[in-house]
Amino acid sequence: MSKKYNIFDWEKIALDELKGIKTDRLIKETPEGIKVKPLYTKDDLEDLNHMNSLPGIEPFVRGPKATMYTSRPWTVRQYSGFSTAKESNKFYKKNIAAGQKGLSIAFDLATHRGYDSDNERVRADVGKAGVAIDTVEDMKILFDGIPLDKMSVSMTMNGAVLPVLASFIVAGEEQGVPVEQLSGTIQNDILKEFMVRNTYIYPPEPSMRIVSDIISYTSEKMPKFNSISISGYHMQEAGANLVQELAFTISDGLEYIRAAVDRGLNVDKFAPRLSFFFAIGMNFFMEASKLRAARYLWSYWVKKLFNNQNPKSQILRTHCQTSGASLQEQDPYNNIVRTTIEALAGVLGGTQSLHTNSFDEAIALPTEFSAKIARNTQLILQNETGVTDVVDPLAGSYYVENLTNELIQNANKIIEKINDMGGMTKAIESGFPKSEIEKSATEKQARIDSKKEIIVGVNEFKSDHLDEVNILDIDNIQVRKEQIEKLDKIKSERDNNLVNQSLEKITNAAKNKNENLLSLFVEAMRNRSTVGETSLALEKVYTRYETKQSIVTEVYANTFNDQNELKKIKISLDKFKQIDNETITIYMAKLGQDGHDRGAKVIASSFADLGFEVELSKLFISPTELLKIANDLEPDVIGISSHAAGHLTLVKEFMELQKNNKKKFLVICGGVIPKKDYNKLKNMGVSQIFGPGTNITDASYNILNLIKYGQKSNL
Repeated sequence: MSKKYNIFDWEKIALDELKGIKTDRLIKETPEGIKVKPLYTKDDLEDLNHMNSLPGIEPFVRGPKATMYTSRPWTVRQYSGFSTAKESNKFYKKNIAAGQKGLSIAFDLATHRGYDSDNERVRADVGKAGVAIDTVEDMKILFDGIPLDKMSVSMTMNGAVLPVLASFIVAGEEQGVPVEQLSGTIQNDILKEFMVRNTYIYPPEPSMRIVSDIISYTSEKMPKFNSISISGYHMQEAGANLVQELAFTISDGLEYIRAAVDRGLNVDKFAPRLSFFFAIGMNFFMEASKLRAARYLWSYWVKKLFNNQNPKSQILRTHCQTSGASLQEQDPYNNIVRTTIEALAGVLGGTQSLHTNSFDEAIALPTEFSAKIARNTQLILQNETGVTDVVDPLAGSYYVENLTNELIQNANKIIEKINDMGGMTKAIESGFPKSEIEKSATEKQARIDSKKEIIVGVNEFKSDHLDEVNILDIDNIQVRKEQIEKLDKIKSERDNNLVNQSLEKITNAAKNKNENLLSLFVEAMRNRSTVGETSLALEKVYTRYETKQSIVTEVYANTFNDQNELKKIKISLDKFKQIDNETITIYMAKLGQDGHDRGAKVIASSFADLGFEVELSKLFISPTELLKIANDLEPDVIGISSHAAGHLTLVKEFMELQKNNKKKFLVICGGVIPKKDYNKLKNMGVSQIFGPGTNITDASYNILNLIKYGQKSNL
């Protein structure tokens, strides 16, 4: 037995160096509450349950396959889609020719939310943050010249998952590829939509029926296709720490198995085709350890709860994507370094496929230039670094093995709590996961604003020179015009009697559970029903789900490092209240179909802690609805948050409506808005734009000054 060292007396070699230093400062605590020592030794490996493991063998910590990348490297995927199916198809073909091995499709928000492109509610969203798909004809164009019997296709779709997957199946049929030969993954992870991403359509209960029907259909007819991709990615993007991402993602997966088993499916018939999707952020060793911990947790809980007979049911296979939240608008070329570090962490953690973000995605949609750099980052890792020569090269690292164990233990505590609540659906209904993620996101903002957490170029090491970056700009008006023309043509040529019969079957099936919904959607899409029509056929029975937004309080203030700075802001607000006899009120709004509400919620929570009176709008409101709400509430400031490139259309419409309104409101904007659009928004009457990386305390003073010199001259 080797000598057991205390944390700070390893052979006393550091005594001289540590003189005058408080040794407890050397212990770091991560946002997950994990204490990280400055030194680990082999004694730290004692009693770690996951250590007796080999790749490809339960509990699969070291990888789902015995040979991992030594026999075949991870699949290079690039998540992309924009404008029309025709334009996206051109982009895909170029990437395939340049070495991309699988397609990962991004759909626009209109499609996600089950609306056709001609619906007035989605005028600003068509083709903006993904490709517009209204019918099978769009899907056929999307894959024109791309053999679906050879190309693996991943589709990020949850709300309108039935018409989109059905369109893919029919597009394959009409390309001559039978359904059993289609390979790829449909995300189909609706539970995380209710927690973070918000591109849901129907309430939780019927949404889970849809998930089960898809699992049933694909397990019977699509042996090469993954029926669900259980996603932690959007949780981390929404602010979850790594323990939360692990625990909530694994719990989601267990809930989907329960739902399928309750339908009478044998766990071993479908569980081997489940897959996962994780974010990879900037905590390098923690992210690599997270994937190792995820495989252990999945193997452990599937075996414990479902008594599977096939070990493949316990294997967690995952796609990973580098973090979008870590990308910064300031010094955007730094993002190339960030993405490379994150990609390497994902690879060393053992991902099966990978998407690398483009450096300009904190500003706008990626260009061909930036997408090429992102793709080549993976090709360089595969071909120039030697990381594919050895299976699980981090295995045995004192630090990595301990992080893996800490993540397992901490995530298990949350998983057990969720199980005690009755599973993830019950937990979501109680608001537990959503609240925990929002607290974590607000804590992170406070750490950055008070420089507990350093972001190079944002809150430290700022550059005096701003790099000009060419960005991709989508002509949304032209895209929508083209989509509507195609819709009109299809509707004039199809057999509307067949369409109506198909839609009626869907509505009737929603009232009972005797028929598989995906089978009926395949029939409807063959008959050239549209995404919007089929979604509405279900909505007649299921309704369209809405949720009231809430904000967390006393999190930003308690985490912020400099309490004196917070006091200064509160004194300024108190002075305003003394003079004007009222608190400054801010109404935070999300316009259009953009459900990414992390930014709006963090701002709302932080400003509330500073002393502002803040209220959040519900999601998916129109400019007309916003004006009506504003007239009722009469806030001092309206904040409009945009993350999906619809700002010019939606903000313009609101400002035009306001011109004829009796009361004029001070309007600010925030989110992912290109600098080149700032003057356009200001010319519309927007008072200020707060981009990514904005310091909350700086923004609060800015708003105070706007009110002082704008609406409230007596401050």
